[in-house]
Amino acid sequence: MASLEALGATAYPAEGSAAVLVLAHGAGAGQKHPFMVATAKGLASRRISVVTFDFPYMRARRQVPDKAPVLETAFRDVIDATREWSEVTGVVIGGKSMGGRMATHLGAQGLDGLLGIVALGYPLHPPGRPDKPRTEHLPSIRVPVLIVQGERDTFGTPDELKPVIATMKAKTTLHVVPGGDHSLAVRGRQKDVAFEGVLDVVARWIHANQPA
Repeated sequence: MASLEALGATAYPAEGSAAVLVLAHGAGAGQKHPFMVATAKGLASRRISVVTFDFPYMRARRQVPDKAPVLETAFRDVIDATREWSEVTGVVIGGKSMGGRMATHLGAQGLDGLLGIVALGYPLHPPGRPDKPRTEHLPSIRVPVLIVQGERDTFGTPDELKPVIATMKAKTTLHVVPGGDHSLAVRGRQKDVAFEGVLDVVARWIHANQPA
């Protein structure tokens, strides 16, 4: 089994950590993007250890994402290495946009030891193409899911997500970021406040879904 270092992953250990989150990046930017780093550090300060990584195409400095099976395999490799690093069996997985979508793919496939899934800006459909939904696999998920969605997300608004969530068998929580876009960013002075609020929501949800 490859180590986190060999896979190019970055660990953000949390003092007194009660949980581990493997967090995947979105299609256009890798694990060192400010959003990913700020999210990982923010959650680590909230007693959640985080591991980030780059998908193969990003490591190879290619712009076009790999096909889903390649992304899923890379994600699984990092999850396995995270379990070895953290000495825990159960993990939470998630990601920004495409990374969150790949996390739901693994959840739908019945990944062993999975405690929950966090999707930060779920890409329900390509912008302007609601006729191309990315939802077929979602009812197969059995673990708890948290979806954090911006109110004005062009990849799928909260109102578009609600009927999809109604088809899911898993306990699914939808947290709406008022005024938020696909990156969960809001306009004006409240940007930092909104981001800290997202981190608080994610941290509380992960802690609540840990084994007793």
